[in-house]
Amino acid sequence: MKKSFFVLGILFLLTVISTSAQKPLKIMILDGESNPYHRIDIGTQILKKLLEEYKGFQVEIVSAPGKDGDFSGFMPKFKDYQAVVLNYDVPTERWPDPLKKSFEQYMSDGGGLVIIHAANNSFPGWVEFNKMIGVGGWRDRNEKSGPYWYYKDGKLVEDKKPGSAGSHGARLPFAMNVVNANHPITKGLPPVWMHHNDELYANLRGPGENMTVLATSRSLKENHGTGYDEPQLMVLTYGKGRIFHQTAGHDPVGMSSVDFGTLLLRGTEWAATGKVTQKVPANFPTANTVTYRADIAEMNPAPVKK
Repeated sequence: MKKSFFVLGILFLLTVISTSAQKPLKIMILDGESNPYHRIDIGTQILKKLLEEYKGFQVEIVSAPGKDGDFSGFMPKFKDYQAVVLNYDVPTERWPDPLKKSFEQYMSDGGGLVIIHAANNSFPGWVEFNKMIGVGGWRDRNEKSGPYWYYKDGKLVEDKKPGSAGSHGARLPFAMNVVNANHPITKGLPPVWMHHNDELYANLRGPGENMTVLATSRSLKENHGTGYDEPQLMVLTYGKGRIFHQTAGHDPVGMSSVDFGTLLLRGTEWAATGKVTQKVPANFPTANTVTYRADIAEMNPAPVKK
């Protein structure tokens, strides 16, 4: 009888463990106001569509108040989510201090954060946010925000010369070059692949604390670039928290590139768990070919309401 109870107990424990292991990871897409340059509204719908293709995610959209909105009642329960995907281009310091402190605590305690493209433009004066993202652009960032980071001769350069942050040329295809192939996010990816037409961010500045660059792209001078290899994929830590920073994804065309969706999924899983279990798709782009998804590229937004 005791043996039977023991066996039943083991079976029950295994069932609980199995059920727990299969429980989806809760992912928040956090967005806010939109603008003519970065259509957050359509971007959020694309992110949701891509993230939900991985059955291991349960995705929810949380929208912050817009311009002149009331933040007094806006306090998301960040701890209820394993990762926050930030699709947010806010021009000023909208968030009140209690909201900022809540997010800082969430990250410090082991939360996950995914930065998409223009999200690194946000909150130029929020010191802790800039530690989380490592580098950012525009919004009056300059040498006071931190050094300009780029690769030269295979080494990461910390350039403290004066200058403004953020630049890009015309939206063209560009090569992504892996500089850290051992990280779970980039492990198994080709060493070089082509990304579809997009803005190649350059001249990014910030503290760069606890930052590891995973991939770079050459900002070509003939396309109003710097001539340097600019960080495009980065991972960082903030306390116990993990951050994945992807600079690509300006519009539906850039987000349609197969590598963008693949990295979004892998980076979000890593930010949430510290691991990546997803396989690299067979149609991942190569050093000579661009691959994109027409269903994403054709998700064009409606005109901005004035």
